[in-house]
Amino acid sequence: MPTPSSELPLTEQVLHRVDERGVAWITLNRGDVKNAISPDQRDRVIELLGDASADLGIRVVVLGATGDAFCTGADLRASRPPAPRPDDAPARGVGEVAKMIRDGAQRLVAAVLDCEKPVIAAVGGTAAGIGAHLALAADLVVAAEGVRFIEVFVRRGLVPDGGGAYLLPRMVGVQKAKELLFFGDDLSATDAAALGLVNRVVPADELDAAVDEWAARLAVGPTRALALTKWLVNRSLDTDRATAFHEEAVAQELNMGTVDANEGVAAFVERRSPTYRGW
Repeated sequence: MPTPSSELPLTEQVLHRVDERGVAWITLNRGDVKNAISPDQRDRVIELLGDASADLGIRVVVLGATGDAFCTGADLRASRPPAPRPDDAPARGVGEVAKMIRDGAQRLVAAVLDCEKPVIAAVGGTAAGIGAHLALAADLVVAAEGVRFIEVFVRRGLVPDGGGAYLLPRMVGVQKAKELLFFGDDLSATDAAALGLVNRVVPADELDAAVDEWAARLAVGPTRALALTKWLVNRSLDTDRATAFHEEAVAQELNMGTVDANEGVAAFVERRSPTYRGW
């Protein structure tokens, strides 16, 4: 009998490597449970995304998974011991669910949105619940043909978490977001691409190559300019025009102090290809 993935060391439940190009690969590795994500896995992914933001040697992050599912949501069988409480306290205190969501699903999605490096989601199988939001929070989504995205919450009588009601209206509009969230129907990768939720749909056997191609291009790009561009775009739908224009000017000021911005201008003047360092 194979060892259940829940009994593997955390370093095997979430695989991590950084290649010679500065591409960080973060891979969920619990295929036996369709990569339902446990609290320990979630915290490890958050930690790795934070490390990627801080590490000047990392230029891009790829989120992926082994097996036939990207992530099918939270692993409801995995739990942590409850916090100490008085003997006569209720099993669930007021505010505890909200805290669990803030510290869990919301923190995971925020870690993707706030990562200062481009994040590519390599979706090779079903992405459901928080798994769908984990993918959709990425800057670029590449999916294999046949993949399904599912807002599964309504099927369980639950309210969407992990920022689903924040992300979807901004990506597909209010009416379509409500349709997806109200019915929880399977959404094919092709239909997701038509809605703008997915950037590329490729045959399953071409997924790794397609993701690697984009990762390679981003890894030689002007990393700080990309980080500031990501910040501006993510902020744009939550700010008025005056604020957006102010933040754009600030981003320009910050970026012009980077080595890469000066290299880009010099390369243009000298009619050569730039060599960006990532800072």
